[in-house]
Amino acid sequence: MKELFLVRHAKSSWKDYSLADIERPLNKRGKRDAPFMGNKLNEKGAAPGLLLSSTAERAKITAQKIAGAINYPVNKIKYDKTIYEASMRDLLELLNNFNNANHSVMLFGHNPGLTSLNNFLTDKYIDNIPTCGAVKIQFDCDWDKIEGRSGKQIFFIYPKLYL
Repeated sequence: MKELFLVRHAKSSWKDYSLADIERPLNKRGKRDAPFMGNKLNEKGAAPGLLLSSTAERAKITAQKIAGAINYPVNKIKYDKTIYEASMRDLLELLNNFNNANHSVMLFGHNPGLTSLNNFLTDKYIDNIPTCGAVKIQFDCDWDKIEGRSGKQIFFIYPKLYL
């Protein structure tokens, strides 16, 4: 059994328009939501063996805040530049190449790729994974066998469900 957590980055700041999109940090709400959702994921027993994040600043900070809440060593987070602006197909290819020794992976990224990936992998349609939203999907196959509708959505949570 494999499990995948899809986590969209927390709310980012548009305060400094001179920053490139990839450099935008979290805003006040994002700084609140990331550790909060980390605690919710911890309560749900999230214990991934691998945290993999986009190299966008907002995704990296979200991953670091959530890692702290779920007791995952921040220095072990892996960063992959291909996740930034990745399509659903790009993300699927990434999943299909995961090492099968990793039974549980938490992937931090962006829309529309994450939402499209959920909708491709499961039969539970999501219109939009909001900022700092998290989806847990389970698979009864190895990573290289994951394909359309091969996953079962276990939960879909986001800050406004609680705050």
